[in-house]
Amino acid sequence: MKSSISNEIQALYQQLLDAWNNRSARAMADLFTEDGESIGFDGSQSIGRDEIFLHLNPIFEDHPTAQFVGKVKGVRFLGSDIAILRAIAGMVPPGQSDINPKVNTHHTLVVVNNEGNWRIQLFQNTPAQFHGRPELVEQMTEELRQLLT
Repeated sequence: MKSSISNEIQALYQQLLDAWNNRSARAMADLFTEDGESIGFDGSQSIGRDEIFLHLNPIFEDHPTAQFVGKVKGVRFLGSDIAILRAIAGMVPPGQSDINPKVNTHHTLVVVNNEGNWRIQLFQNTPAQFHGRPELVEQMTEELRQLLT
């Protein structure tokens, strides 16, 4: 039972990446609970679907965004209707075919089950620069590169 629910949560994470990669602020915002929260790579915070949409829409309209490549590292249940998903992600800049290690990130999602639908309550996008430990940046980059082939 938990493994099928874990798969649903992982599919929700993939939908989040797909919405970003398709540059769809609406599709991305709709994955959140009504009062869900997004904390971006730069520390910007958006609370609620409308605010998340209003934050993302100009980014997609005005900037060529890189494509996310992500790998789920684990799903942990805190109860029957709440879980934490942890993933690593890299970005492939427009017109390129390799990951830019300077923007590797840890993704953390707190997800809740609302009437049979898993939605994101919190999405945190934390830079993974491992200051002073370049071998860890390279290790993460290599792990993510495996997803490109």
